[in-house]
Amino acid sequence: MKTEVTGVNFNEVQAEVLIVGTFKHPENTQYWSELVSFYGASLEKWVKSGDISTDRKKLTKLPALQDGKLQRIFFVGLGDRKSLTEDDLREIFGMVGKELVASKSTNISIWLDSFTNEDIEIEDATYLAAEGIGMGLYQVPHFKTTSNANDYYLDNIELLTTSDEKEILSFFNLGQVYAEAVNEARTLVNMPSNVLTATKMAEYAKELAETYDFEYEELGKAEMEELGMGAILAVNQGSTEEPRLIVMKYRANDDWSDVIGLVGKGVTYDTGGYSIKSKDGLVGMKGDMGGAAAVLGAMRIIGETSPSKNVIAVIAATDNMISGNAFKPDDVITSLSGKTIEILNTDAEGRLVLADAVTYAKQQGANYIVDVATLTGGVIVALGKDKTGALTNNETFFETFLEASVETGEFVWRLPLTEKDKKRIRKSDVADLNNSPGRDGHMIFGGGFVGEFVDNTPWIHLDIAGTSESSVSHDLGPKGGTGSMVRTLATLVERMSMESEE
Repeated sequence: MKTEVTGVNFNEVQAEVLIVGTFKHPENTQYWSELVSFYGASLEKWVKSGDISTDRKKLTKLPALQDGKLQRIFFVGLGDRKSLTEDDLREIFGMVGKELVASKSTNISIWLDSFTNEDIEIEDATYLAAEGIGMGLYQVPHFKTTSNANDYYLDNIELLTTSDEKEILSFFNLGQVYAEAVNEARTLVNMPSNVLTATKMAEYAKELAETYDFEYEELGKAEMEELGMGAILAVNQGSTEEPRLIVMKYRANDDWSDVIGLVGKGVTYDTGGYSIKSKDGLVGMKGDMGGAAAVLGAMRIIGETSPSKNVIAVIAATDNMISGNAFKPDDVITSLSGKTIEILNTDAEGRLVLADAVTYAKQQGANYIVDVATLTGGVIVALGKDKTGALTNNETFFETFLEASVETGEFVWRLPLTEKDKKRIRKSDVADLNNSPGRDGHMIFGGGFVGEFVDNTPWIHLDIAGTSESSVSHDLGPKGGTGSMVRTLATLVERMSMESEE
């Protein structure tokens, strides 16, 4: 895709579609009079009559009246100028991206300055345009043999602004990087489990590592048995597909210290094991590796942006199947950490694979750990499907993370983890821990179990069971995988990188 920056001269627009931000009282937008002169005096009349809507998230498409390449103008309603936020603008550009797909527009021009206000500067608007449109363009890959629809691609983008060309291109390219990483994570979540096995996920990660020169390590079943990874191996017992522990290291410098660990749950399909899910509950379990997808997406951004912070990514990949060899309730297993676990529920498997993964991340030098998982239905009961639940053992680390989530517009809500909760996780007559203390406080017990393996390492647990997928189309994309937490994880690393430089 070709991107270029031009001045604000509507007569020289070379695209087939011009995208214009339209606030209430658009006459207060600089160069609006030039647009009126270009399009015609009817423009002002149509705005006043409401034929061109200025209401937020309302899009009015009108044909271009002049001879030339320009065919249509998209007037994008922004509402009140003072109340428009960055989160609003990201979603608005996502909506624009979806409309571009629907209209099959391949050459576009964006009047960037028309999307700014006192709080959203031109650089922010530029980044959000790239990120929002990029996510809005996403289409779910399919395996249909009867579809005649051609793949859609955006070929050329013209950016209309009077600002510095180099700065504008830099911010636009960064937004594209974030959007593309989110979309790749979405595709991973949307892939059928017979296509995306643990082995295939490892192949994807290896290609990613080779692209960005990450150090790469891949542990198979034999290596896990040698190291004593009894938790992930227990989950894998019922499967004919071998597990994989995927490890990538991004070295910002020669000194492997002050390392952020990103740990993802990569359960490629979850039957629930002998604690089997219902018929309806089984549908959609191909997406139980959303945490792994988030980590892989974040690592793609890290590879593109090269922050000055060491990062290790660890992904525990397996499926959870039923067979004569599968693990069972009442089993007692020994994790990589040496802690023993009484199995009360084989459908509480995500916390088991994370236990070995966070232990390995610590052994490899992680000084901070964020684990990401589609872990519990309890987080949906507690917070709904639009909020990610969090636990932490470190206030300072969590505050930095929360700033990152606010910046990206990915809502996170922290739940408490008390000593009473920990006692219930540690309650067992035969082992150090049990993997399912009860349905009450389900999200807390699931994440708190993982916390038993981090000791004093600053740690954040993210339960994305509600946010990893959407059952309906939304402003930033279609139904299916959302790429939840990709942008926030990468932004966290960037923020911590900037802090270490100060």
